[in-house]
Amino acid sequence: MNLRHLRSFIAVAEELHFGRAARRLHVGQSPLSRTIRRLETDLGVVLLDRTPHGVFLTAAGQVFLLDAQRVLQTLEQAQTNVQTAAAGYRNTLRVALSSHIGKSRLPALLALCRKEVPEVAIRLFETPKAELVLGLGTGLYDLGLTLDDGGDAGLIATSLWEDPVVVALPTRHPLLAFKEIPLREVFSYPLVLCDSKDCNVCTQQRERLFRSVEAQPIAVEYVTSHSLMLTLVAAGYGVGFSSAGHLANCQHFDVVARPLADQTALMTTYLLRRDGEMTESLRQFVNRAQRVGRLHTADERSV
Repeated sequence: MNLRHLRSFIAVAEELHFGRAARRLHVGQSPLSRTIRRLETDLGVVLLDRTPHGVFLTAAGQVFLLDAQRVLQTLEQAQTNVQTAAAGYRNTLRVALSSHIGKSRLPALLALCRKEVPEVAIRLFETPKAELVLGLGTGLYDLGLTLDDGGDAGLIATSLWEDPVVVALPTRHPLLAFKEIPLREVFSYPLVLCDSKDCNVCTQQRERLFRSVEAQPIAVEYVTSHSLMLTLVAAGYGVGFSSAGHLANCQHFDVVARPLADQTALMTTYLLRRDGEMTESLRQFVNRAQRVGRLHTADERSV
């Protein structure tokens, strides 16, 4: 078993299609199939179920996929670390970003780090929440930024900043008549909502909002990404929910944000790290993140 075998398996496991995986790897489909068979022989297990209806991961394949992805991530980080050291950086912080966090404060935080500690390199990785937590536990990442305060054994969560929930509207929508929109008025229109499987925290916040109003919302679409939600809103499919921090970095000229009349609806960004003594670089990063959060909060309240 070698790295080529791992990359081949990961491609097939993620595509669940030998043809697409072969095109992704720029190899022939037959050689790719032989590579997977050789890997299964070496491991002594079946990783993929090949059926007339498609390719599916076995239970063993699901477990091996996670390990194979971690092996390649570790290798890539080792290559990055040695290149970073050769470039003169004293240390590297590996920061995992949950894909649903608002990133409006991130540029200010990174700029502050570059200004105050230019000798410390910061590597960013976008990852689903489950992989973020797993990566923190195995030492793949030094810290993570997420909307979830954790509750995971061995991890410590620090609140950094809060963003109000806003309504995303297409241009020329009737709700634009409101400077602050009552939630009951939002329920008069079709909604484009995030799929609960892709953002559990967003779903929990949404359900808390919905329980505050005795009305039944009408969802016309469930989407797997924030960008797709904005696209459907811009096209007039319905209205959506986001956060001020998330929309701040999204240049979508056909979507307008309006705050909710209920300003208690907030999305909190947390910093997650492993329990135990922090390195000096990590401690300073946490302090800078909290400073940026306080500064932006003060600026927003002064507007």
